[in-house]
Order: sequence, then C-alpha cells, then structure tokens
Amino acid sequence: MPYAPVNGIEIYYEEYGKGPPVVLAHGAGGNHLSWWQQVPDFSRHYRCITFDHRGWGLSVDSTDGGPEMFTADLEGLLDHLELSEAAFVAQSMGGMTCLGLAMKTPERVRGLVMANTFAGMRREVWLAASDEMREDARLIWDRRRQDGIKRALAKDFSQRHRDRAFLYKQIRIMNEEGPNRLQADGRIQRLRALERVPEVSATPDKLQTLKFPVLFIGGEHDEVMPVSLMGLANGMIEGSRMVVVPGTAHSVYFEQPETFNDVVLEFLAECHPRNV
Repeated sequence: MPYAPVNGIEIYYEEYGKGPPVVLAHGAGGNHLSWWQQVPDFSRHYRCITFDHRGWGLSVDSTDGGPEMFTADLEGLLDHLELSEAAFVAQSMGGMTCLGLAMKTPERVRGLVMANTFAGMRREVWLAASDEMREDARLIWDRRRQDGIKRALAKDFSQRHRDRAFLYKQIRIMNEEGPNRLQADGRIQRLRALERVPEVSATPDKLQTLKFPVLFIGGEHDEVMPVSLMGLANGMIEGSRMVVVPGTAHSVYFEQPETFNDVVLEFLAECHPRNV
C-alpha cells in the first residue's frame, strides 16, 4: 500500500493511468474510495492520483495537525511524487486544500475544478452575498439542523439507487470506524475556523493571482454549498466558469458520474490541449 512520508505522518495515496497528472481531493464524507466512478474514465487519459487527507481514510493524523496541515500535506505529496504541476479536482472540503495550494504556489496548478465547494472562500462569499441570499442560505442550514439531516445526496437518490447509497455510507463509515476513528464534526469546525484566519483564507487580492483555468460544478439542490453562493465564488476568479447539474445535491461526482466525468474531462482537455 503506497504511503508518502509528509510532515511527520504518512499520507495514503493511489495512482492509476499515464499522462498529465490529475489529483483528486475528497470531501469530508469521503476518502480515496470516493472516486471509484471517476478513476476508470480519467485514467484512460491521465495519471490519476487519489489520496486521503490526514485524519481521513488511511492517513492517520498521529500528530493531530488537523485541517491546518491539509495544504502543506498536498504540497508534500506533490514533492514526493516529483510533480512540478498538476490539475486538481476538489470536492467540498477538498476545495480548501486545493485552493490553498493554488494561492500559495499557483505555478504548480494547471487547472482547478471546485466541485460542490467554495471552501476557502466562505468569508468573501458571505460578505458579497445580498441580505436575501444570506437569509435563504440560513433557512436551508437551519432546516437541516432542526431535521437532524446531513444530506449530501439528492432526496430521492437513496430510493432510486439503494446499492450506491449504501456504498456512499460505507465509504463515510471507513473514516469514522477506521484507523482514525474520525470525529468529523470537530474536524469540520476546525476547518471552518481556519477559513476565518486572514493569512489562510482567500482574499480578493489572492484570488486575482489565479491565472489558470477554474471550473465550479454545483448541484441544483445542494444544501451544504448552495449554488447561489457558489455563483458568487465563481464571479470572484477572473475567467472562471460554472456548471450546475440538475437534480443533484452535494455530491454531483457520485450522483451523476457520467455528467460529472464528461464536464471534467472536457475541462481537463482545455488544460492539456495536447492530450487527445
């Protein structure tokens, strides 16, 4: 099993395929297994690298560095793999990791997909939102808290795809019952607190330094990262664009993998025009 010695711990990763490198960064409910519907397609054209954030999956956070180390860990993984640059596909929490790397070392980023995420941009997005947009978002988040629902899939997904919904849950349980015994809520609170630190969070000046292609992918019914707020994030990066996938929620990559893969592969082809 491949591990990279990074920042005092060992980061678990996997590689598939040959070609220009593409790194996939999972969200808080996932790990390297989350990308089982993407790797077979992407690895036909690219060198696909999946990994577990420290504290998730098989990357044990023995130093309790937490989310504060995510970007440094990703940078260390690239160094271990001797990659001077790569394209990145970030899901939810992974957006904080990849955007952080992009702001720190933009020369290492060939292109960036921000899927169901504006992590790392929350403060600026909230400041840019209208009162109506903020109220709508609060209503969504309050309803989720009151109902005790942490829905990352569309409401009817589990009924239509019982097998895949079961697998989605099992992938999450690997984080909670695996070697990390992950207490996800505590880690997420640390992540959100980190985003409020000016030295770490995105600012308009930092975002203006991003000159590589950026694509936002949103889910029509996403209750975690509402597409209205994602649209504001999209508008903050010059030249970025956004695709909203109908009928999906917070996990477009899992809910509609064919659509997701087509959109991302088209984007990657623009980042690597010689890769045909």
